[in-house]
Amino acid sequence: MNSALLENSARFILLLAAQVLIFNRIDLFGFINPFPYILFIILYPVNGNKSGLLAASFLLGLLMDMFCNSGGVHAAACITLAYFRPSIFKFSFGLSYEYQTVRLNDTLTPERFSFILIAVVLHHIVLFILEVFKISFIVEIMWRTFLSTLFTIITCIIIIYTIKPSKR
Repeated sequence: MNSALLENSARFILLLAAQVLIFNRIDLFGFINPFPYILFIILYPVNGNKSGLLAASFLLGLLMDMFCNSGGVHAAACITLAYFRPSIFKFSFGLSYEYQTVRLNDTLTPERFSFILIAVVLHHIVLFILEVFKISFIVEIMWRTFLSTLFTIITCIIIIYTIKPSKR
């Protein structure tokens, strides 16, 4: 078995389990929720299989929907993030990101932070728009997106740097 496949499978299972068992129970002020399970999509290898990422993202979102009883909003948000991920890479790292070795768990640079920020904002906007699905609640959607994005980014950065592999 390929070590990258094993690493991605372990990341998938651990992030999904952490989200379901720990982070779904966190509900600050009734509307601020962290969603660090999207780290699977964010940390997926740059030159990994694109259709594999889409399939795994759909499965991740579908499992989240099953555990949260949310009717497909997580699956739609995960698929959207996985689909636009190459464009976010291009925007954050430039046109030649595929030829560089981009590792998001190295030191936090402005490029890496902008990639994480845009990915989390995109996921949260799609998630909360589909969850509420009423244009009259646009202020609440933006407020929830802003606060949950802030909390999710802090959580993701903490997770990335506490599980950071040691340099050999």
